Amino acid sequence: MASSLGLPLGVTTPVANTPAGTSPDSEKDAADFQEHEEILSPDFLSVAQITEMQAEDIDGVQKKLAMFLNFKNLQTCFKEAILLDYYVSGFLWAKGMDFSIIQYSKFMTLLDMLLHNLRTLHMSLEDSLKWLGEVMAEIGPSNLQKNEKWSIFDTKQANAIIDYLKISLFQHYKLYEFLFYSTREEIVIGTEQMIETVKPSGGLFPNPLEEGISFDIYSAFIEPPPTLDTEMKGLDQEQGPEDSQPKASASDTDDLVGFTIEDVKSVLAQVTDDILIGIQVLSLDSVLTYFITG
Repeated sequence: MASSLGLPLGVTTPVANTPAGTSPDSEKDAADFQEHEEILSPDFLSVAQITEMQAEDIDGVQKKLAMFLNFKNLQTCFKEAILLDYYVSGFLWAKGMDFSIIQYSKFMTLLDMLLHNLRTLHMSLEDSLKWLGEVMAEIGPSNLQKNEKWSIFDTKQANAIIDYLKISLFQHYKLYEFLFYSTREEIVIGTEQMIETVKPSGGLFPNPLEEGISFDIYSAFIEPPPTLDTEMKGLDQEQGPEDSQPKASASDTDDLVGFTIEDVKSVLAQVTDDILIGIQVLSLDSVLTYFITG
């Protein structure tokens, strides 16, 4: 005869066996712990890497992170340089907050996951903010529904993390989208230079400005050679002071030397008489012309 449940008499429903010393609450805690461990995993940096970088200065942290991330083209790759600056700034900020090793690990993993969501999942700014809120609810300060032992950051630290992400990633979210989504042309940087030599004088190009060239270079390479006229002028200039002395001495001599006063008076009287006679003749001719024409 069968029971109302369709099972033979004497056969009981199998019950899940629980380990000795455990309870449903402990099983729930174990499940919560496993779920909590999967929130920010795997870790972006190992404990050994974090410990190694804690003893370094800014340059040392930058070199270590570049080695851990395998960034080999920092001098030429703009993308690698930006990402390295993003992680270095985050690590140094966490160092200033005096985080523990586990806090270092979760914070750096949080930074990497935010970039992963942007780069791979193409999350918008709104979706990234929602995702951050969910994560901080798990690793941040606990509420009545969470166990306090799962909290990694206290309230002050959680607020500081959110404020840092606002000014580091979210404020420049469009720029990071452009970094990951936009294709850029590779610009080949060369050292080829075009050098134009100075043309000789008399060519198609004008001579260079003299004030832009030193006198030694101008006189040695650009200034045209002196011609015959310039040489003659140079000789005249050299002989000028010597030739001027006889002229000056000749002009200093008096032209009336050798004449007496009487000779001068007679010459002046003769000149005066000639002038007066000319005036009288001119006046007589004028009067005759007037009456004849009148």
